[in-house]
Amino acid sequence: MSLDSPSPDAGPSPDASPFRNEPTSRDEAPQFVLPLVVRIEKAAPPARTDALETAARAVLVMLSDERSLGEGEWAQAVRDWQDARIRKVVRRARGAEWRRAEALPGITVTGESAEVRAFPPVPLDGWPKDLAKLQVSGTELDDPEPPLAVDPTAQPVIWLNPDLDMTAGKTMAQAGHGAQLAWWELSDKERDAWRAAGFPLAVRTADPARWPELTTSGLPLVRDAGFTEIAPGLTVAVEGYDRVGALPDQVRRPATWS
Repeated sequence: MSLDSPSPDAGPSPDASPFRNEPTSRDEAPQFVLPLVVRIEKAAPPARTDALETAARAVLVMLSDERSLGEGEWAQAVRDWQDARIRKVVRRARGAEWRRAEALPGITVTGESAEVRAFPPVPLDGWPKDLAKLQVSGTELDDPEPPLAVDPTAQPVIWLNPDLDMTAGKTMAQAGHGAQLAWWELSDKERDAWRAAGFPLAVRTADPARWPELTTSGLPLVRDAGFTEIAPGLTVAVEGYDRVGALPDQVRRPATWS
């Protein structure tokens, strides 16, 4: 994907991808991470696909929030984060842990069964205490029913590499990366249209036969640096992001973040 000539709040204009494994100029900047916390109650865990999609929308909500733009209270942290590697870490919470997380500055995005709270970026070693103590492991989730087929001409689709086996937490971070790369590709008008529609999107595992086409057709691609779980390589392709300015009514979502 190209990161040429972004708008001031679109993200950086680097000399290299934020996901490349070899050292780049991004590594010379202070490193930040975007914390994401998914609510997983023992008695009612969210469906996996809904959690993935809600995490991707949470990243978009954070990027588009007025506090992340211009002179907003989170804007400098967001700029510092986007100037370096755009790391995301997903942790889980339930009960009192979730209530403490919700008390911290951030935005909770609600899906059909999932709740994901995004927080302003923090230094790699500067997590708030109530977030640092939350577990990264244990975010494995299932879909009670197979996800429905999706149409990339109707909404953006974040396609997952069918050859990878990632935990739900890792996959949520990858879906967030894909949504962010698509966001960087859009004009301000297209971003406004996507946000007004409630950031409709889908996350699905690609058909193995189609994956080579998706990764060679000029779509935004996530190339994981291999810091956790998997070896460096392609994880996500985003299709349909270029049509968000003309989203059909049936894919629009109510605004469900706070």
